[in-house]
Amino acid sequence: MSAAIHPLEVEFIAIRAQGPGGQNVNKVSCAVHARFDVKASSLPDAVKERLLALHDGRITRDGVVVIKAQESRSLERNKEDALRRLQELVDQASSVAKARKATRPTLGSQRRRVEGKVRAGKIKALRGRVAE
Repeated sequence: MSAAIHPLEVEFIAIRAQGPGGQNVNKVSCAVHARFDVKASSLPDAVKERLLALHDGRITRDGVVVIKAQESRSLERNKEDALRRLQELVDQASSVAKARKATRPTLGSQRRRVEGKVRAGKIKALRGRVAE
């Protein structure tokens, strides 16, 4: 189950990028903060709950996902990158892990386990005092 993000629900804020870049980086706002309010979005309720339950540092207490994109020198490419990363986060929240089906240990694995325990017990028995 994959939920799509509508681009109009994402608020983009242009900011100055960090790092090297000389004079240009100080005067051009090409990095982007993408803010996505999960509670006010059109995502299905189940996806919203799982998204808010994720332990991700990019999700605020208010339920807003904040993604910073500054890899490119182009504002448009940074917007696309932020939108792609936001969609990956939503896809991660929308996928439900399959429940594990409980199975019994095989007879061979049970035997190997017991043999290992017996071997360890014999080694420990040899650690005692030497009888004369």
